[in-house]
Amino acid sequence: MTAVSVEKVNGTPKTSPEPRFDPVALAEAEAIRKRADADADAVRVKAEGEAKAAEALAAEQAEELRLTNERKRMRLEKDQADHKAHLAKKAAETAKAEAEKEKADKVAAEQETAEAKRDAEQRRTEVTWKWGARSIYAVGLVIAAPVQFMHFWDRERPFLIAAPALLEGLALVLAFGAAWAVAHRRDVTPYRIGIMLGAIVAAGINLYGGLSDGRIGFNAGLIGAIASLGGPIVLMAYEHGIAQKADGIPSWRERRAADKAAAEKDVAEERGRAEKKAAAEKAAADKKAAQQQADAEQKRRDDDRKTNHPDVWEVADALRSARGSQYVTEQSWAEAWLLVTGCPKVGIRPEIEAQSRAAQAHMRTVTDAPVFGSLSLIDSQKAPRAKRDPNAPDGRRSNGGTPPVRRAGDTQPYSTVAKKQAALEQTSPAAKNTRPNDN
Repeated sequence: MTAVSVEKVNGTPKTSPEPRFDPVALAEAEAIRKRADADADAVRVKAEGEAKAAEALAAEQAEELRLTNERKRMRLEKDQADHKAHLAKKAAETAKAEAEKEKADKVAAEQETAEAKRDAEQRRTEVTWKWGARSIYAVGLVIAAPVQFMHFWDRERPFLIAAPALLEGLALVLAFGAAWAVAHRRDVTPYRIGIMLGAIVAAGINLYGGLSDGRIGFNAGLIGAIASLGGPIVLMAYEHGIAQKADGIPSWRERRAADKAAAEKDVAEERGRAEKKAAAEKAAADKKAAQQQADAEQKRRDDDRKTNHPDVWEVADALRSARGSQYVTEQSWAEAWLLVTGCPKVGIRPEIEAQSRAAQAHMRTVTDAPVFGSLSLIDSQKAPRAKRDPNAPDGRRSNGGTPPVRRAGDTQPYSTVAKKQAALEQTSPAAKNTRPNDN
């Protein structure tokens, strides 16, 4: 059977019916297109956001790396500066130690020199004093002996000529005995008594001879008495000094210096005790003031807690009483707060925690929700289209029902980021299924 095309009806050429468009289909197509555009814009915004986030992350990492390097550099500079300061300190300490050592060596050398000079001076004065005392004794013997010889001379009793040797020799021998006692660290007092008795006897005989014998005369007798006393006295004084030195007995000057040093030491110790006492009293006063301040602060804290948190205070006071504490400690208060409110953080109650969580949830909702309206970034890629007047004639009728031809430049071009994102999503099945037909 062959199909026949009817071209004329009653002799009149048949015209093609005017094409009709379904408005529901058009609305659905428009909705699909807008949904696809919104999805593409959302993907683009998401890609831009991820790119910006990656860029921000990279910038943050770069900043962290820069800060890390800067800290390392500063630490290195600090270590170098500390090392230089350490070296400078060590050099200063070494120089100071060397200077102190040189000063100590110099002081020691000066002390050695002074001690050597003092020892030399002591030896010189000791020798001078030794021979001076012996010389005085010899001179006294030379003066006193002739007086005694003249006094004891008797032709009938010539043996009395040895009396001067006995009297003067007695003091001399006892002086030698005193020197021996000093050298052997023996008691020298008996020898000194014997010396003085012998000297007094010899002096009395010389003075009596000068008074009774005209050949001698008073002057010779007096000087002979002085010579008999002076020589032994000087020699005994010398031996006394040697004995004190050997026994380690300090001199009057040394005792005076020691007494002065002891007095200064006592004054210093008394001053130190007074300073320690004053420091102890000050420390006790400061401790008392600090304790009073701590007690006042504890009382203020307890009154505040008792007034504003009576339920927690009751449990905390029970814990304090059970543990035997004087005050409600911070640990007891934290435990009581946890037992009463159930919150481990002191100061937070359940209603405050619920309000905080509700505020945080609301903030997350507001932060994560999309933005619509004039501030929305969706459809921002194209310029807004002017709404078509519903009473305006269909412009497609003027060209025989053919839709107008679309030319390049009629539509605002997409941005480069959107093109790249579209190219990346070209392989996505969901993008292929939802991508509208440009024709």
